[in-house]
Amino acid sequence: MSDTALVIMARYPQSGQTKTRLARSIGETATLTLYQAFLQDLAQRFAQIPALDLHWAYTPAEVDYAAFLQTLVPGIVARCFPQEGADFAARLLHAFQWLHSQGYKQIILIGSDSPQISLDCIITAHKKLQEADIVLGPAEDGGYYLIAMKKPFDVFSGIPMSTEVVLEQTIILAKQQGLNIETLDPLFDIDEVSELVRLAAQLSVAPEQAPQTALQLVRLQQEGTLQPVGSYPYSQPTQSVHHQIFTPDRS
Repeated sequence: MSDTALVIMARYPQSGQTKTRLARSIGETATLTLYQAFLQDLAQRFAQIPALDLHWAYTPAEVDYAAFLQTLVPGIVARCFPQEGADFAARLLHAFQWLHSQGYKQIILIGSDSPQISLDCIITAHKKLQEADIVLGPAEDGGYYLIAMKKPFDVFSGIPMSTEVVLEQTIILAKQQGLNIETLDPLFDIDEVSELVRLAAQLSVAPEQAPQTALQLVRLQQEGTLQPVGSYPYSQPTQSVHHQIFTPDRS
């Protein structure tokens, strides 16, 4: 057992419950297939890192998520536990609390919406956590794609999740608790079709960043399901949200 856990917050793909904004543009079937490709890429990239134990915090609680992962990546060692909490903030806190109770000294948490997140990014977060209490990976929409902590500090309660102020308010809450904060380079996650088109362009140049996702995106483009952003009535190109990145007071 490593002293560091990497946990992926993930969902069992279900129609009407999985990436609903994306499904409005490309359809339920394409969205479910694509999300499974996201999970495959993440599992294959992070399943066997000697310095980290990979865990999956899944929802809904009644599914056998370990068995599901075996269908995606046969032979994977799948450590899974259900998400618990009345809202997403509570589920994030619970994930840290549960892993801390299992003896992990450092916990790195990511979502399943950025299949292009690199191993180097996780390694950098791990290194930064040696000196910091909390490490945040800013998402371009004002949230974060990664949060890492040594202890289950409550930097979640009262924050309106899935809004453009999540990162800013998380850092404020962390500073109020006297926590030392480090940040990573920004990354975009995939919630809207505009972001999916952007990912497709990125993976067309570097498919090794997310091979299974790249294959599915090529297929969607070939069949005409994934088109230029302006072709979709329900989605406009995502506007980058620029937030002040607060740095810890080292005085």
